[in-house]
Amino acid sequence: MDLDPRRLLVLSAIARSGGLAPAARLLGLTRSAVSQQLASLEREVGLPLVDRSGTRLELTAAGRTLAATGDRIGQELTRAAQQLGSVNQQVIQGPVAIGATSWVLARVAVRALRLLARSHPRVEPRFVEAGPANGLQQLRLGELHVLVITDDRDTALPLPPSVRAQVLSEDYYRVVVPAAWGEPTAAAELSGRPWISAPAHSARGRAFARFAGVHGVVPSVEHLADHMIAVQALLAGQIGAAVLPAHFAAQLEQVTVTALPVTGSQITRTLHRTGPGATAAAARVVADVLQQAARDHAEAATVAGHTKGDITVRTLYDPTEVPPLSPSRRTPGRP
Repeated sequence: MDLDPRRLLVLSAIARSGGLAPAARLLGLTRSAVSQQLASLEREVGLPLVDRSGTRLELTAAGRTLAATGDRIGQELTRAAQQLGSVNQQVIQGPVAIGATSWVLARVAVRALRLLARSHPRVEPRFVEAGPANGLQQLRLGELHVLVITDDRDTALPLPPSVRAQVLSEDYYRVVVPAAWGEPTAAAELSGRPWISAPAHSARGRAFARFAGVHGVVPSVEHLADHMIAVQALLAGQIGAAVLPAHFAAQLEQVTVTALPVTGSQITRTLHRTGPGATAAAARVVADVLQQAARDHAEAATVAGHTKGDITVRTLYDPTEVPPLSPSRRTPGRP
């Protein structure tokens, strides 16, 4: 019997986190990817590894045995990395290309550059504005060493090999309508009305398509706006409804953030290339500094009272914990 050790590591994560979704967050994968790895492992061993009959997923005796083996594999890999680090005491230095959207660049780039200059002056960071699709391609080709990517968790794009992911933030979606429309009580009321959507490949575009498909919503006209500043301008002009992440929706004026259900969430992750050598070591340092810069930005925004509009507020301190739904915000003066 040939067992894939990577699948044993996934089973170990399921055992430690208590379920498929928590394991996916722990590993920086989608829930479906974790489920597929589990199913493949069960086919390899020819035995059920989890008991799905109850309300909570439990490991079988065979599952617990293999999960313990996965734990030991993970510990050995950690120990090997530590030993390699002690042998290879190289100075962390060299150029690191960092891809990020304009939204992220505006909030963490300057702070990250200052942190790097103090902690690792021999690292040479270079920011490049990049979206999810072209950013992942450049990461795969080695043209980027670090990438900050915003995606839709339920339909997240597959990551290149030899890439590690860290959760930067996660936020649920909300349906936002112009204040003049009043608050709809059902999604069907928004069919035949104008909508502000996003390109189909984007996280918001996929979230809108999912919402429209579930509720049978057909826009009278579908405006496409990729950048948030354009979305904000169109909403301010009362042009149409939109599916937005809650953190952005909460800062808008003259809109109603409805209680209509929208499945899924928007997730932002920091990806960096792994492997031996100075470049991978520098990429890991840059990824950690980006996390710190995001944390500092969130804390500064909290002090200034602007946390609702910041990308880094949610799921920043504990990437394995999904934040609770926040109350919907209504336009001031509305009941």
